[in-house]
Amino acid sequence: MKQIQLKDFLNYRFLSNVKMSGDKKKSVFGVSVCDEENNTYKHNLYVIKEGQCLSLTSSDKEGDFLFLDDDTILLQSNRSEADQKKIKEGEELTTYYTLSLNGGEAVRRFSLPISVGSIKKVKTGVYVILANYDLDYSIWGREDQKEELLKKKKADSDYEFFEKIPFYNNGSGFSGKGVSRLFLYDERKDHLEAITNTNMDVESFNLSEEDEKIIFTAVKTANKASFKEGIFTYDIKTKKLDVVLEEKEYSVSDAYFFGDKILFTGNKEYTYGMNENERFFVIDKNSDISLLFDNQMGLWNSVGSDCRLKGGTVRKLVDNKLYYLSTIEKDCVLMSIDSKGKVQEEIHINGSVDSFDIFDDQITFIAMKDGALQEVYQYVNGSISELTKLNDCLVDKYVAKYERVPFENDGIEFMGWVLLPKDYDPQKKYPAILDIHGGPKTVYGEVFYHEMQLWANLGYIVFFTNPRGSDGRDNNFMDIFGKYGTIDYADLMKFTDTVIKTYPAVDTDRIGVTGGSYGGFMTNWIITHTNRFKCAATQRSISNWVSFYGTSDIGYFFTEDQVRGNIYDSMDKLWEQSPLKYASHIVTPTLFIHSDEDYRCPLEQGLQLYTSMVDRNIEARFALFHGENHELSRSGKPQHRVRRLSEITNWMEKHLK
Repeated sequence: MKQIQLKDFLNYRFLSNVKMSGDKKKSVFGVSVCDEENNTYKHNLYVIKEGQCLSLTSSDKEGDFLFLDDDTILLQSNRSEADQKKIKEGEELTTYYTLSLNGGEAVRRFSLPISVGSIKKVKTGVYVILANYDLDYSIWGREDQKEELLKKKKADSDYEFFEKIPFYNNGSGFSGKGVSRLFLYDERKDHLEAITNTNMDVESFNLSEEDEKIIFTAVKTANKASFKEGIFTYDIKTKKLDVVLEEKEYSVSDAYFFGDKILFTGNKEYTYGMNENERFFVIDKNSDISLLFDNQMGLWNSVGSDCRLKGGTVRKLVDNKLYYLSTIEKDCVLMSIDSKGKVQEEIHINGSVDSFDIFDDQITFIAMKDGALQEVYQYVNGSISELTKLNDCLVDKYVAKYERVPFENDGIEFMGWVLLPKDYDPQKKYPAILDIHGGPKTVYGEVFYHEMQLWANLGYIVFFTNPRGSDGRDNNFMDIFGKYGTIDYADLMKFTDTVIKTYPAVDTDRIGVTGGSYGGFMTNWIITHTNRFKCAATQRSISNWVSFYGTSDIGYFFTEDQVRGNIYDSMDKLWEQSPLKYASHIVTPTLFIHSDEDYRCPLEQGLQLYTSMVDRNIEARFALFHGENHELSRSGKPQHRVRRLSEITNWMEKHLK
């Protein structure tokens, strides 16, 4: 059996956005692959029909799509050189093509002078669109000023101007004066009109199942967001916009027409903070709000992996039943809730349901199942069948099994995992690596993780768990607010002790630790509070809560929410929970990895702790990646992902072998 190699992930296929035709006979989904030579990704579409999985496109530039009928899709693609030139020169342009699933070339359908984020079909030839609109530079509605606006945009390219917070977003840069607006496009008339004005920032939208109505959540644009969204409806026929829920009491993530009521997910009051799991509420015809279900689990997929790239449908309303993804323990599960508040599991696999589509009794979904890479599956009459085998590249390679390691701390039961090296011999001694997830409100599960499988193939015992603060359990379990580096640190150390006891083959003098984001914070905390680890690799981390304030796209409120302190009257609390305060204790050789466009955990966070080590002559190395952001390990440029994993692996090899 062959070993997994560091570059093997370049051959993996990352699946996304599966959608079914209305007759349930065809499914289309996206497939992305690494293009190492050009340091980018190729994005194409595949179709499943008549029991076969076939390549549908080959332009390598495909975007979102939707079904126009059972045999035709509408596809977003910038395949035209002329369109690419316009975009390069600063124009906002989104082009759509039609493509028959029965063969033939894509045919250009229409172009829109806006940057489309998502599109939904209302009826034949009519679409609702969510797009970003720049108050300074967007041309739509100001076509007579086109040349002037493009000239101004180019002249201002070396500057950023903003008057609100947050002022940038990880992965998309500085937001300037951009707002998300809803548009209605009538293809027959080639008419594009705005539904919302520039004083409203739309966050999510959905359509009614029968009537031509839109429901959406939004906030009024201001210099500081209130984080209390409003709910609005828009009647396409009458062009009437109504306020369903004022923007003042509830934090709302999504809203749906739900029979004669409105269903929304969110919270009114927070007991635990911004990470508190959302609940289900309904609004009746009298505008009275009631709790439909007091949900205690995460309403999204937080099962981590470095082998995904894009997303897809994670919630869908069908016949007044909402189907949604939820993280439960170590798995991402497809759940549903009906109008009576009855919640039930629809699909629960050992792994992660990543996206899905549903018609009647048939569900097609993309999943990482039983430790394998992504494939497309189908669920019918209680039975799951695999529809694709696109990721069979690991068939002849060693994939370590997930050895479950239960443990207990503070009276709480936990589950952790160990990946054993290829040709493992319990009589030998092995180096080991503790890997810590980000979040903190995410989880590790039994899904394929390339970096950890690589290290197991290189002869390491790899171990990982979900300490307090993680997702997958109730709100009380994820509550580490004001306690970062205390109970979570204790859980990780207890787990490390348990692994050493359970697997005497672990060489206690050769254990390394690594983690990113929150995992980077914990790595920083660990090296400032113990010297039990021979080396460390801290990635996209936080080291100083004081200087972190006001610099992250996650929000000015994040520090106070998580640490329970602020810069005005409780700065001591921030400093108390900052690894930098304890930098003089570090003796562990540490590799720092950071990206200069990481707006989630800004670059200075890594630089401060690194500087403190070099100042004290403690071995340290800083790997700075230009043009990358917080998602380097998951969606960074292929060459950069190779270099990142090489840096960490070489650091471990140097100090643990």
